[in-house]
Amino acid sequence: MRVAIIHDWLTGMRGGERCLEIFCELFPEADLYTLLHIPGSVSPAIGKMSIKTSFIQRLPFTKKSYRRYLPLFPMAVERFNLKGYDLILSCSHCVAKGVIPPPDGLHISYTLTPMRYAWDMYGEYFGESRSGIIPFFIHYLRMWDVTSSGRVDYFLCISNHVKNRVKKYYRREAEIIHPPVETNRFRLREGQKDFFLIVSSFAPYKGIHLAIEAFNRLGYSLKIIGTGQEGKRLKSIAKSNIEFLGWQPDPVVEDCYSKCRALIFPGEEDFGIVPLEAMASGRPVIAYGRGGVLETMIPHSPEEGRDPTGLFFHEPTVDSLIDGVERFTRLERDFDPVTIRNHVLQWDRDIFKEKIKENLLRKMGSSC
Repeated sequence: MRVAIIHDWLTGMRGGERCLEIFCELFPEADLYTLLHIPGSVSPAIGKMSIKTSFIQRLPFTKKSYRRYLPLFPMAVERFNLKGYDLILSCSHCVAKGVIPPPDGLHISYTLTPMRYAWDMYGEYFGESRSGIIPFFIHYLRMWDVTSSGRVDYFLCISNHVKNRVKKYYRREAEIIHPPVETNRFRLREGQKDFFLIVSSFAPYKGIHLAIEAFNRLGYSLKIIGTGQEGKRLKSIAKSNIEFLGWQPDPVVEDCYSKCRALIFPGEEDFGIVPLEAMASGRPVIAYGRGGVLETMIPHSPEEGRDPTGLFFHEPTVDSLIDGVERFTRLERDFDPVTIRNHVLQWDRDIFKEKIKENLLRKMGSSC
């Protein structure tokens, strides 16, 4: 059986690439198609695959500015020649699910999200402008996104939040298989916890500016791991109690998780691997109460009698986040590190791998 795996781009190891890594382990002889690949940016399990890139790879400045070629992405992914493949497995948050499969090929899409900038987060990415070329292009992109969803035989997705969006935008049903957490990477550590932590890219919708403004007023120590297009602006508004650590390798991130008082998660995510990684280190999470965290966190609520793994703030405002942090400082002793870590084990990497394997085998069998 010939297998093609499709992924939007290979430029780093984020949550989607952790899923892709497992797909590559399940099908090590597959061909991996992607818009572009920055060598050395992904894990060895992905990097050793037979990687085939699109014409985007050969365009100038793609290493740092590939997103500027977004108008070309639908054309690029449709040019992949998938003739002769029996199974097409796409891992998609942008255009990967829009490949054109052969008539007798089975296409299963593991959907990380319908592309955010074309749908519910257009304003966060492009502002509310109604003039110029961007609204015209986004209208085209939405039409293409809906049309290309018809090329998928089965949708899998990462959360109930994404399942609802697949239903709303594509009018398709999707099965939920939550993404994996490499729980064996993370450890409980004794010692004083004297700072709060953010681990995030600096995209507009991540809400990092809310956290900076909140901690400017709170005065607590906040460490921020990450990079992105908002970096310069965010640094310009931060006071001295906020430290930007830039990009850090996994061991440093893991160490920071285990030493923080709590993780601050101020944005709305479709699932949210970072909160689970923090919880796998036994640390509680203070999160904006929207999106995937509603499916993975147990909020502090004495009325329910469940052991909490964090707490929510419910408005995307500085005052709401400040209230959440202040509530946490009063309740900090109620969070048990062992209980928090044990809660996360249900999303362990090996469990995800078995669920995906069983699901794919079942769908491949039913198509024969």
